[in-house]
Amino acid sequence: MSKRSSPAARRAELIDATARVLAARGAAGTSVRVIAAAAGVSPGLVTHHFGGVERMVEATYDRLAAQVGAALERAVAAETAPRARLEAYLDASFAPPIADPTLLATWIAFWSLAQGGGAMQASHERHYAGYRARLEELLAEVGVTAPRRRLAAVGLTALVDGLWLELCLSPGSFTADEARAIVAGYVAAL
Repeated sequence: MSKRSSPAARRAELIDATARVLAARGAAGTSVRVIAAAAGVSPGLVTHHFGGVERMVEATYDRLAAQVGAALERAVAAETAPRARLEAYLDASFAPPIADPTLLATWIAFWSLAQGGGAMQASHERHYAGYRARLEELLAEVGVTAPRRRLAAVGLTALVDGLWLELCLSPGSFTADEARAIVAGYVAAL
């Protein structure tokens, strides 16, 4: 890490190091010292910028969730027809940069930390609520009625997350195209 990095650049470098540590060591193996070593800085610098490991991990979750959201929105923006926009939003989960075993490892660490409550659980709830709300908007565009939208979004979220998880863990068990076909079948049933 450069000694002349701006505070914003330094924070970004520390967040990148945190993501690498979470992916490699999981939540239990993540500490200020380990993150500092991965970033090539002193533990005091991590504490200076984030106050501790909890805020550091939360900032990493926020950044990765924003990157996933941006990838989903790029997929939607490439389409104009409502059904194609919905399918693009769902299908993007089965392609890079979202379908990535390293991202999965990091996400598993986030999920385990969210179970402990506090700031991580609030972050998790906020990000997933945003995902489902966007999904509900896309479902409205294809004509899913208001009373059915929330549960349709919950079901689609669970289906996509489960397929994404299994595709990352066992890529030989089925293909991304097969995952997309399963999701498309669920959407058609709506």
